[in-house]
Amino acid sequence: MTRFALTVVRHGETRFNKEKIIQGQGVDEPLSETGFKQAAAAGMFLNNVKFTHVFSSDLTRTRQKYGVAEGRALSELRAMAKAAGEECPVFTPPGGETLDQVKMRGKDFFDILCQLILQEAGENEQFSRGAPSNCLETSLAEIFPLGKNCPSESNSDSSAPGLVASVLVVSHGAYMKSLFNYFLTDLKCSLPTSLNKSEFMSVSPNTGISLFIINFEKGQEGKPTVQCVCMYLQDHLSGMTETC
Repeated sequence: MTRFALTVVRHGETRFNKEKIIQGQGVDEPLSETGFKQAAAAGMFLNNVKFTHVFSSDLTRTRQKYGVAEGRALSELRAMAKAAGEECPVFTPPGGETLDQVKMRGKDFFDILCQLILQEAGENEQFSRGAPSNCLETSLAEIFPLGKNCPSESNSDSSAPGLVASVLVVSHGAYMKSLFNYFLTDLKCSLPTSLNKSEFMSVSPNTGISLFIINFEKGQEGKPTVQCVCMYLQDHLSGMTETC
């Protein structure tokens, strides 16, 4: 079995987030003062976690494309959808991406990521005869409820190998929602007992942190199994006051 951890974090708050203005690839809005504080708090929270790979959007705030709705109020998008006789969540404004297109971008990224991790794991195995170290999940277990997903070196009954990689992705709310939809509907992601599907498919709050364990069985071709450890963790924001 080849296992790796995937930590996904939404960017910090922007002024457009607070004012409910639509922002996608065409709007590169920087973080607000509150957003910078959120990002700093998330950075401190994750400071001791050992990541082997880090990926981030190339926009300043961390790319769903909303076409002519870019930079407009959410109420305007809802009005466009109503005029077209459609519901807002599934409405595609002129020049925008469909939900399926955004989901496909998420799937393509995840597929490339899995190929990269599996390739690197295979190369490392050629030079190391031992099992992967547990240091990666040990650092994760300090702040995340890994539970049985984190095999202890002192637990001889655990058959799960250590993680071969720990990946951090910083992205956007709509993109994350589409990626998680792919995990749930296509990969049949297992959820914690405390989390229901509607909560899983909600939009992440700013700097919400989610953790998944990705498993490839030995000799398995194609799709991995995905286990959600936690969704939209916000422990790092406790006690933080919003800037007026």
